[in-house]
Amino acid sequence: MIGLKPTKGVLLVAEPSIIGDVSFNRSVVLLAEHNENGSVGFILNKPLEYCLRDFLPEIDSGLKVYNGGPVEQDNLYFIHRVPDLIPNSIEISNGIYWGGDFNTILGMLQNDELQADQIQFFLGYSGWSSEQLEEELEVNSWVITKNTAENDIIGGCCENFWKEKMIEFGGDYVLWSNAPENPNLN
Repeated sequence: MIGLKPTKGVLLVAEPSIIGDVSFNRSVVLLAEHNENGSVGFILNKPLEYCLRDFLPEIDSGLKVYNGGPVEQDNLYFIHRVPDLIPNSIEISNGIYWGGDFNTILGMLQNDELQADQIQFFLGYSGWSSEQLEEELEVNSWVITKNTAENDIIGGCCENFWKEKMIEFGGDYVLWSNAPENPNLN
């Protein structure tokens, strides 16, 4: 955990100190890209009350859609673990891929060929401009940790994922794992 740098494939776990941030409070973000131009990631643990058919009525799919972050929330994004089935996929790390040919995905969804543990859809994404993520790390907004679940993280994160990470970190973080999301309700 200590000494990890932001790189593709790591997880950014929101520090308890960013309470009140509507987008990132109790978020776990998979970092999909990080370079000198900025960073892109997807919040893994914030399912919306929508499924894919709500956005694509021609597709009768009950796959959940997650809040990927505050940027471009009028677009669907996806990560997956089936690059052999989806052309033009970009590897993030450890068998997790980002993007690819959307028409292929539509066909696979129409034929019920994709399962919840193979693909995850997001409305919007999390984005940082050049040096912005580093600045947030300097003020302790995030803890960087390895993605030990590797590609099993797709479809495997629940709303309690942040709490599980707090317990995993130990120490004072364990206290935060049991704190209410809104401290005023304590």
